Amino acid sequence: MVRAVFHAPLDTAPAATQDAIDNIATSALPTGATSQKHSKTTPTKAPADRDWAASSRSFWLAVLPPLCGLGLLLGVWALVSAGTGNSIPGPRETWAQALDVFSNPFYRNGPNDQGVGWNVLMSLERVAVGFGLAAAVGIPAGFAIGRFEFLSRMFNPLISLLRPVSPLAWLPIGLLVFKGANPAAIWTIFICSIWPMIINTAVGVQRVPQDYMNVARVLNLSEWKIFTKILFPAVLPYLLTGVRLAVGTAWLVIVAAEMLTGGVGIGFWVWDEWNSLNVKNIIIAIFVIGIVGLVLEYALIKLASAFTFEEVKA
Repeated sequence: MVRAVFHAPLDTAPAATQDAIDNIATSALPTGATSQKHSKTTPTKAPADRDWAASSRSFWLAVLPPLCGLGLLLGVWALVSAGTGNSIPGPRETWAQALDVFSNPFYRNGPNDQGVGWNVLMSLERVAVGFGLAAAVGIPAGFAIGRFEFLSRMFNPLISLLRPVSPLAWLPIGLLVFKGANPAAIWTIFICSIWPMIINTAVGVQRVPQDYMNVARVLNLSEWKIFTKILFPAVLPYLLTGVRLAVGTAWLVIVAAEMLTGGVGIGFWVWDEWNSLNVKNIIIAIFVIGIVGLVLEYALIKLASAFTFEEVKA
């Protein structure tokens, strides 16, 4: 009877006969074969499901840690505010004040009473002018110092002597020479920005493989060809690192310089709010300074990533 069932055509067998065949075939298989059969027929996750799970995991890994850090900051801030008897405003009061401040950031009620927007723009203008002058001087100087050993031996002691000096120590010299607060602040930005660009550019030139320079000698290339075809492409990552360091330092220094020189600027705004004992606006200014610095850093990282083949990290 069993033999007759196995010799029956599978496609023409009735449903009951087909079930019997399946049951007999399953019982005749070894245990391992049965498990293999079931494992083969077990449905697997679709590629779309796997992609969605991976993208969801990467999204939460990118979003959740910053949110936890922000929540920790707000929690510590609220505890400090409660512990000081609200002499330091808490997050809720500061947020309400921030809405009022940013509702009209570009108002003008006189030369020393302007909105936070004008103060930030004035500080950025000073940073841009001082940084631009430092780049115009520091980057060519770095190439020359790194390229010629005589210049390297000549300027290395001077750079080692002057670089550790605090930028604010140069502010009185700027006030004495330029007779004005605005050019003195730009002078301070120039001094603090020039050293990272000189040093990083010179180090990049000195780390160019000697084989490249030997090939340039064999080909009898001019200094301009050596600069454009060999040095500049090889030194560009070092140069952009120096630029990032210089901008970060300049943004730090301008706040302190404006506190001392006065006038319009985010540093002067902080000092003026302190004189008025308006702590809420001081906290708002701290966040504004941090956000502007973060935007500058992010923009320079994107610039470095666009011009280099290396991964640029903050």
